[in-house]
Formats: sequence, structure tokens, C-alpha cells
Amino acid sequence: MFFVDETRSHIELAGKDRAKFLHNFCTNDLLRLTPGQGCEAFVCNVKGRILGFISIFVDETSLWLETITGAAPGLMAHLDRYLIREDVQLTDRSAGVSEILLRGPHAPAMMGAIVGDAALSAEWPHYQSKFASCDGVSLRLARVDWLGDPTWLLLVPRSAAEALIQKLEAAGAVRGTSDEAESLRIEAGFPYYGRDISEDHLAQEVGRTPQSISFTKGCYLGQEPIARLDALGHTNRELRRLRSDSPLAAGAIIRDAEGSQNIGVITSAARSPDGVGSVALGYLKSRWTAADSRVLVVNETGKVEAVVQ
Repeated sequence: MFFVDETRSHIELAGKDRAKFLHNFCTNDLLRLTPGQGCEAFVCNVKGRILGFISIFVDETSLWLETITGAAPGLMAHLDRYLIREDVQLTDRSAGVSEILLRGPHAPAMMGAIVGDAALSAEWPHYQSKFASCDGVSLRLARVDWLGDPTWLLLVPRSAAEALIQKLEAAGAVRGTSDEAESLRIEAGFPYYGRDISEDHLAQEVGRTPQSISFTKGCYLGQEPIARLDALGHTNRELRRLRSDSPLAAGAIIRDAEGSQNIGVITSAARSPDGVGSVALGYLKSRWTAADSRVLVVNETGKVEAVVQ
């Protein structure tokens, strides 16, 4: 199954100081990465509050940032504010790029056949990427976990997207809907900035600390409050997946199993990918974040049971 999105944001950073500069304004360690590698990271303000959740791909001559629809102008303005004498050029590439997410165990073989590269493998680490050619058009292939494993990201010039889509369909891939993509995203636990993350949240609250935050990289904007929170050993709330046999909805209040107190809120919800019940993401107070904890969710018809995953 594959999904197409022509609205996501893409920012290219060029210039010899690009890695060192961005390293100072995100939570992950970019200086350890070599071309073909990548990572996810938070962009925070001085208080450690999240301004953006980005995926970063390292190339020989540039860094490529990917994030939610409409985020490029704000992130570029934030970064540009700190550019003084550094050799860094920021370019919004969003208008010329289409994204295709190809999911499933046959995805590597399917893409390998289309681009003539047998080296593609589900054993690639997340965010590893490479350039390939399809009918003379250069495209980026990357292993990501956004819709569960294995998922491949294809970044292709928008003018060539339709031809690639036709090749995927001819190879047997089925185009999925936005609702199906949302269901898979939530099931995979991959947060969406603007729904599951906002400037009200601290980096560790999102539950992506191992993937997104380095505690050894040194100073960066927002590092001090993030380090203080790490020293405390826990957050007061954290994003978790939930599953229920009943419908769930964004904005619904989460209560403890006895229904005696409010302990969180659902931020995203959808029908489960297997068609049985619902899946959701929501913030829970730390006492209830353990897997298999049972909670109650207040929906339109009353309280329904859900399990933390």
C-alpha cells in the first residue's frame, strides 16, 4: 500500500556551516551523521518548548528537512533569526516535491525493481537514505517508521510523481486513503506536530526521547530545561498509544480506571488498521503511562475502556 502527499514541507540547508548551525538549534546530534544517514529531532525555543518536529536527511552538500504542511516559513524565519556570519543558505523546496510512503514487507523489493537497485533492504536503519534514478529522474529513498515497519519514503519531483505512481500501481501496490494513513500513523505511535505536539509541550513529553534527543551533544537552544528535566528522571505527562474496542475521538478526556480523576487527553484518534476498535494517541500523567494500564475515555455516549500500549 502507498500514500501520496504533495503538501508536506521541505527545507534545504546548504553552505559549509550547515551541519554545525542546525546542530545548535535541534535536539539531536547531527555532527555524528554522515551522508546517507539521518534522524528525527525537535526544534525548541529557549524554554525547551517545541517549535517543530523534523526529519533530517544528510547529503554530501546539503541537509534536507522534512516536516508538516505549512511549517517551512515559520521554521525558516526561526533559524534565519540566528544566522549572522555563518555560511548557510535556507531554501524552501516544498512546492516542487511530492512524497510517497510505501508500506509493507514487499516494499524494498518493489522499489528495487522500479529503480534497478537490489541493495534496498528492510534491514536498513531508520532514516538511512540514498538517491536513485527512475526514467532519468532523481529521487530520494529513505527508510522511515512513520506508518509502522517497514515504511519507505520516496521524495520525487512533483512533475514526475504521477509516472512513479503508475509504476507502483503496475507493480501491484494499492493507493491508500488519508484516513488509512492516519490510522497507521497512530498505530505506529508517530506524532504529528499541530495535533499531538505543540509549543505547550516539552521535548521529553512526546515519548520519542531515544529517537529524537541527544544528551551528550553539548549546548543548543533549549538544552538547559531539557537537561534539567532529564535530571529529574521523569516527566509529569507523556504521549502514549491507546487502544479500545469502542470509538475514540481527539479531545476526549482520559480518566483513571475508577473514573475518579482526569489523567489526560486524546490528541489523535482513528479506526484501528485491523478494523477492530480504535487506536489513539494521548497525553497521560506519568503514573498511568505504563503499558497495559487500563483507563477510561469520556466520549459522546459515556465512558469507554481503553488500554495503554
